[in-house]
Amino acid sequence: MAEGNGEVSEEPMKIEGEPERTEDYQKLLEYGLDEKVAAKLDEIYKTGKLAHVDLDERALDALKEFPVDGALNVLGQFLDSNLEHVSNKSAYLCGVMKTYRQKSRAGSSQGTTTPAPAPVKGPDEEKIKQILDRTGYTLDVTTGQRKYGGPPPGWDGSPPGAGCEVFCGKIPKDMYEDELIPLFEACGTIWDLRLMMDPMTGTNRGYAFVTFTTREAAQLAVQKLDNHEIKPGKTLKINISVPNLRLFVGNIPKSKGKEEILEEFGKLTAGLMEVIIYSSPDDKKKNRGFCFLEYESHKAASLAKRRLGTGRIKVWGCDIIVDWADPQEEPDEQTMSKVKVLYVRNLTQEITEEKLKEAFEAYGKVERVKKIKDYAFIHFEDRENAVKAMEELDGKEMGGSNIEVSLAKPPSDKKKKEEILRARERRMMQMMQVRGGMMPGSMPLRGQPGQARSGAGMRGPMGRGDYGWPWAWGGGTWPGRWAPSPWGGGQPSGPGRSSRGPWGSTPNRSWSGPRQGKFTSFSFIKLCLVFVCDAANGISSSLNVESC
Repeated sequence: MAEGNGEVSEEPMKIEGEPERTEDYQKLLEYGLDEKVAAKLDEIYKTGKLAHVDLDERALDALKEFPVDGALNVLGQFLDSNLEHVSNKSAYLCGVMKTYRQKSRAGSSQGTTTPAPAPVKGPDEEKIKQILDRTGYTLDVTTGQRKYGGPPPGWDGSPPGAGCEVFCGKIPKDMYEDELIPLFEACGTIWDLRLMMDPMTGTNRGYAFVTFTTREAAQLAVQKLDNHEIKPGKTLKINISVPNLRLFVGNIPKSKGKEEILEEFGKLTAGLMEVIIYSSPDDKKKNRGFCFLEYESHKAASLAKRRLGTGRIKVWGCDIIVDWADPQEEPDEQTMSKVKVLYVRNLTQEITEEKLKEAFEAYGKVERVKKIKDYAFIHFEDRENAVKAMEELDGKEMGGSNIEVSLAKPPSDKKKKEEILRARERRMMQMMQVRGGMMPGSMPLRGQPGQARSGAGMRGPMGRGDYGWPWAWGGGTWPGRWAPSPWGGGQPSGPGRSSRGPWGSTPNRSWSGPRQGKFTSFSFIKLCLVFVCDAANGISSSLNVESC
C-alpha cells in the first residue's frame, strides 16, 4: 500500500495458503540450507521435539551438504523417532544421517532401493519410567547405545575400577532396559548399563555392558546369570569385561626403537602411555616389524585406532596395519596357584636347553625344558622351587641378554579361540575391502576339511607364556605345513608377553618385508591374505598353546 509520502511498505505480502514460519526459518536459509530442507526443519521446530539452539554447526553443515531428498528423508525419520531420552539431539540427528548414508550405500552396491525399515518393537516406556522414578537414574539414548545411569544419584567417590564391569551377550534383539535392569539389580548396585544398538535395524546388537559399584557384585552376576534363561530357549552369556587399551600396529620399520616409536605415535594420537616391542631373535637391536600401543583408556585407544586405521596416515613412509590386540581373560588365583611351569623369554641363540636346565635346576628338580626360538618353558617338579627360581632369575643376564621369567599361563578355552579366529578373518576381509577396493571372491577363509588350524591375528601364538602343545615341551612336531607366503618361506617366531596386562604377544611373522616403505593396494591385499592363509594352514598366531 502507498503511504503518504508515496513509498511502498516493506512489509512482505503474505501469500494465502503459505504456512506460517518461525523466526528461525530465516536463520536456516541464511546458513545455506535448501528452502525445502529449511521448511521441513522449521516444521519440526513447531512440534517442540527440537529447537534451533539444539543444533550445532556440525549437524547444520551435514544437512547443508546432504542431497535434498536425502535430507528430507532423514528429517522425516528424526521426527518419527522417540526423543524422550535423547539428551544430545544434534548428535542424534548426525547419527540418523550416518545410518541413512550406510543404508543408501548398501542399497546401491546391491543395485536395489533400500526398503523402508520395518516397525521395531520398542521398550515398555511405562516400565522404564517407573524404574527411573524409583532409582533416580537417567537414561541417555543415542543411535548407537542406550545408557542407563552412571553415576548413581548421590554417588561420592571415584568411578568403579577394573573387575566391576560385566559383558552380557546373547541378549534377544527385542529386549530393552525394562527387562534387563531388574535382572542385574538383584546382584548389586548398578553404576551404569549400556545396551548397544544397531542403527541400521533399530534393534539392539545382542549385547550390553553392565558396570557395578563393586567387584563382588560383578562376580555374583557372573555366577547367577551366566547361562540364565532370559526367554524360552534363550540364555545369556555373562563374563567379566576387560577394557581393551592396547592396539597392534604392523609394518613398522624394524630399525626403530621403543623411544622413537613412542615419540612418533605420540604425535599422531592422544593418551599413549606405553609402547611394547619384541626384539628379533637374530638381532636384538631390531624389532620384529610390529609393536603394541597401550593407551590410558579404551576411549583413547578407540580414537587412535579410528585415526590410524584410515589408511591415509603413513608412519616413516610405511602403510601401517592397525587392529585391536585381543584381550584374554587372566586365570584366577586358584588356577595360577597350581602352576609349576615357568615361561622364559628374551633368550639368545647361544642359550640351549641344556644350559637352561643347568641354570634352573639350581633351585629344584626340573622335569623338562623346551626352547622354541627365543623363549622356553621350564617344567618344575615342585611349585615352590619354580616360584623361587622365578624370583631369583627374572631380569638376570644370561647369554648376553636380560631374561624375563614368569609363571606360564595355562591353556585357554578352545571355543573362545575359535571365536577370535572368526572375528579376525572378518576384520581382515573388511580391511581388504576398504584398502584394496575389492573383495577376492574365491579366497578361502578356512583350511581344507580335516586340516589342522589354529588362528591368525595380531597376537602371538601364546598369551602370557601359555604352554601345552607337545612341541612346547618335548615330543611331537609342528602341526601341518607352513602356508606359502608372498615373501617366501619361514616359520613363525615365538610368543611375546606383556608385563602389564592380559594382552599378549607377537604375531607369527614379521610384518616388514624385504623393503620397508610404501606398498600398493594389491600388496596390502596380499598382506591381509597372509593372515587368512596362515589361519587356514594351521599356524597359531592368535590362539594360545593348548592342552598341557
